[in-house]
Amino acid sequence: MNDGAPLVLQSLRESDGRACSGGALAERLGVSRAQVWKHVEALRKRGYEIEGTPGGGYRLAAVPDRLYPEEIQAGLATRWLGREVLWLEETDSTNRVAGERARAGAPHGLAVVAEGQTAGRGRLGRAFFSPPHVNLYTSIVLRPRIALAAAPTVILATGAAVAEVVAEEVGDPAAVEVKWPNDVLLGGRKTSGILMELVAEATQVGHLVLGIGVNLNVDRELFPEEFRAGATSLASYLGRRVDRAAFVRRLFVTLEDMLDLHAERGFAALRPRFDRFYRMAGRAVTVSEPGGTRLEGEALEPDADGALAVRRADGSVVRVLAGDVTLSPLGGAAR
Repeated sequence: MNDGAPLVLQSLRESDGRACSGGALAERLGVSRAQVWKHVEALRKRGYEIEGTPGGGYRLAAVPDRLYPEEIQAGLATRWLGREVLWLEETDSTNRVAGERARAGAPHGLAVVAEGQTAGRGRLGRAFFSPPHVNLYTSIVLRPRIALAAAPTVILATGAAVAEVVAEEVGDPAAVEVKWPNDVLLGGRKTSGILMELVAEATQVGHLVLGIGVNLNVDRELFPEEFRAGATSLASYLGRRVDRAAFVRRLFVTLEDMLDLHAERGFAALRPRFDRFYRMAGRAVTVSEPGGTRLEGEALEPDADGALAVRRADGSVVRVLAGDVTLSPLGGAAR
């Protein structure tokens, strides 16, 4: 978007539905009325519905369903997260782009947001279904001052933040669950995945790239066959569309609060918020660990460092640092 168009958009928002004259806009921006018209046309090309009549001025009638920086940042109540947004119509992976930006010195809190991904990535090399213009795909550059050993709990903190916002949107916290280590379930089906990649500096974290995907408005019937049984979206669950930009604003506010608390006081300080959505304890699980090892047993609470504790049939407890977890139906206990 050209430099003046965001200022025109801001002025139209602030008019609260009333028409703004071209002359008043020109005076406020310090440009000609012809330049104001060019800015308005630039906004229209991006999907903004702006009504205009000769002598009547311009009025913002509707905004597009796009996660433009101007839409995310309109009323965004964060201090550092999302104050800089890189918007992409399409990319292979927001994590890849954010990683490149991080290595080039991008600031703490830069958010890369894409409308669609051609090669979205999940944990363990899995693909993340990323159709355009319906969901949230974002990767955030973080430069936390934390020890390397504390990094795994950033994923759990992020899961708790996503779960809180999903629960607020659907109005039913009991329907929302954090599945260790990186999924958020809605009605027992996956609606969000988190992918964290980091660069270490000795025993400290150099930077993190925190990738978050949330299925917001995708029709569940459009999921590929291999995902359909286990995935859902907020819209499919609610029977209505979700305001994507408003959801992102709430998520960024909640996530910033969660990450600040994590950096200042550690995972223990936010543990009650995580535990509100953790319902795996006592359920039978099968864990496929990297390298092909399979572990069956009863899930316990995650340890303070984020590892999942699993009690095997012989009573021994194993700590799992990474793996893919298959849950028994809710209420199913290990035997």
